[in-house]
Amino acid sequence: MGGGEMEGRKRFAVLLCAEDSEYVKKVYGGYFKVFVGLLGEEGERWDVYRAARGELPAEKDVDAYDGFVITGSCNDAHGDDVWIKELVKLLKIIDSKRKKVLGICFGHQILTRALGGKTGRAKGWDIGVTCIHPSHSALKLLSSLHIPSHLPVIECHRDEVWELPPHAEVIAWSEKTGIEMFRYGDHIMGIQGHPEYTKDILLHLIDRLLQRNLIQTRHAEAAKASLDAREPDREAWKKLCKSFLKGKL
Repeated sequence: MGGGEMEGRKRFAVLLCAEDSEYVKKVYGGYFKVFVGLLGEEGERWDVYRAARGELPAEKDVDAYDGFVITGSCNDAHGDDVWIKELVKLLKIIDSKRKKVLGICFGHQILTRALGGKTGRAKGWDIGVTCIHPSHSALKLLSSLHIPSHLPVIECHRDEVWELPPHAEVIAWSEKTGIEMFRYGDHIMGIQGHPEYTKDILLHLIDRLLQRNLIQTRHAEAAKASLDAREPDREAWKKLCKSFLKGKL
């Protein structure tokens, strides 16, 4: 490939905030590949930074990217681990450069914190398939994508956004969570759910949470029942996330 073609390639970075489970490594090759499978297109370059290990792009490298994706994590976005504080600092820089950023679950929450909002514990876990409802303004914004007004997504969280950053807008809610999605300017979007998850990834995660006594059997049973009852709309989410990240919204 010639130098000119290389320069024309779109370049994205995944800031990986969780360690890969053995299952995801074995079946998918790790969470990075799960995200590239959801969002990547031919001719793009995708890099990974293991943020939870303190690996982040240097400030001077931020300009090389067209967009960033921040993943879920087992950590709390309101925590004070060194890597979390460093990530918050980096996100403020990325925002100042108006780079596209898509935050998923922990990513949604850490963006809230970096931009001046508040996160904290929700009233219990939300695990399984949850139906979220885009706002009128979101449906208008997404009209060209033909996104349905009831949008099932896989969720797995016990923290949530308590207070939006100034100038941010709620663009989706659910019965359990008031801020399922938010938009900040035209360059940042947070999603509380996991558009990248498949049902089998969640089933293995439920078993791990049970083994570690982080959830009770009733939570696990309710989550599994919701997986049987409803399909996450992966195609709609894929369309929405890709369109946002690639600047088509």
